Amino acid sequence: MPKSFAQLHPGLGLLRHVALLVESAGAPEPEDFDLLFEQTDAGFLLDTPPAEIWPEFSRGLMGAAPGRMLHYLREIGALEQILPEVDALHGVPQIAAEPAGVDLGGLIEAALDEAARIAAPLPVRFALLVKDVGKSDSPREHLPAHYRHIERGAPRILAMAARFEAPDDCRELAMQALQECERAQKVTRMRAGALAMLLERNGAFDAPERFDMFMSVCACDYRAYPGRSHSVYPKAQLIEAARRACLELETPQGGIEALREARAAAVALALGACGEH
Repeated sequence: MPKSFAQLHPGLGLLRHVALLVESAGAPEPEDFDLLFEQTDAGFLLDTPPAEIWPEFSRGLMGAAPGRMLHYLREIGALEQILPEVDALHGVPQIAAEPAGVDLGGLIEAALDEAARIAAPLPVRFALLVKDVGKSDSPREHLPAHYRHIERGAPRILAMAARFEAPDDCRELAMQALQECERAQKVTRMRAGALAMLLERNGAFDAPERFDMFMSVCACDYRAYPGRSHSVYPKAQLIEAARRACLELETPQGGIEALREARAAAVALALGACGEH
């Protein structure tokens, strides 16, 4: 039996209350937000160990509208207390085609709702939540570009995962997304050998479940931008054609270097067939 609010630690009751508001139809009543803000301001969440917050928070991440949950948590000041690294991304611009720049916080909320729409597993949702945390303090003179955000983001993701005692697969996919997602979004400008190596690094040949989750992260990240919700992820067909070409190879003699050369050649042919490069 699930615990009632009375049985929960006050901070966990606060999170459960937010989850119920997210699940209900219509906008929350102002009184609900006022009460939750007062509880946040009183330190209910600050008194709750992060490892105890994680089960409630991850339940919300796996809900039907995790982006709305994140939005509500920020409205009541709770996101700043439990995930300051993510809260700091709101108001930070990200390069986009149309419009020219978009808010990173809004992108994360939209990406999480796209993940819910495809019933993505928890590691995908956690990766979408945290993969951009290195962008919060990008030098203002470079914005909306985010140079060296991977170096800044890696220790923050590891610290968040440790703080919440998040499952290993959540931490690992988040680190993979940090390192590789932006590269995958640029495959149309990538040489055949580089694309074959991207596939290898991300599990396309030996860890298909991990690769599928990575591709889900990339697709939801793409669809989070304005005007793209529910759209076909355009890089997926190209990446799948390259992967299939590599999997259809007969393993050549000569070890891993010979195999990589053969994969590069196979990808080049596949790209040509797709009309790329």
